[in-house]
Amino acid sequence: MYEEVNDQINEYANEPGQNQVYEYPNEPERELVRVNDLTKVYGKRTVALEGVNLTIPRGRIVGLLGPNGSGKTTLIKIMNGLLSPTRGNVWINGSLPGPATKATVSYLPERNALDLSMRVEELLDFFGDFYADFSRERAGEMLRSLNISPKDRLKSMSKGTREKVQLILVMSREADLYILDEPIAGVDPAARDYIIRTIIGNYNSNATVLLSTHLITDIENVLDEVIFLKEGHVVLQSSADALREQQGKSVDAYFREVFAC
Repeated sequence: MYEEVNDQINEYANEPGQNQVYEYPNEPERELVRVNDLTKVYGKRTVALEGVNLTIPRGRIVGLLGPNGSGKTTLIKIMNGLLSPTRGNVWINGSLPGPATKATVSYLPERNALDLSMRVEELLDFFGDFYADFSRERAGEMLRSLNISPKDRLKSMSKGTREKVQLILVMSREADLYILDEPIAGVDPAARDYIIRTIIGNYNSNATVLLSTHLITDIENVLDEVIFLKEGHVVLQSSADALREQQGKSVDAYFREVFAC
């Protein structure tokens, strides 16, 4: 089956110099995520991921970057145990995705997954009951900063405010890994600024944030590492500073160069 679908993989990933890894210091004790030969095929012919190998350390904000159809959301769903791989594995804190990882991974899906009929206080109760590491105090502080009452219902809020509430719930956990799928898409610039400040201000130095987005210019300044995905292949993994130094351009400018059509 794999021989049949390999012809669909873009040749870019196999060209000399394109599958680049700019090394950061080797710190095996800091490893949080390891992805080994990860492949996901939908049906018989549609390849979403092909032979992906990654290591993600602790204490980083990592940008998972690529155009639509590159495999970002598939990778995220496998990491969260929502999809099973066709081949290969993902290890988080030394465990395969499952109950052990759900207790240490805080996930923000691309689309708002909250029940719009619920009040904020009901969501706080739910997260508090479901996650042992949820800090109601931290969530309350962030809600007060936005003048959001626990009595408010989600359906009475603007889209941007609902996005903020969902992010507050996710970032109020004391997780090891925060996986945020397009957290700033579809909201106004002021909301983006708040979301970015919330992300960088509410995770500890031993945790990692994996942030998938198309809006690179908005988040580039907070990124420690970047991963470029193209048609199911990793074409680059680098520290952001090393990429800028070696390429002589911003992450956004280099992204546009790599993915120019």
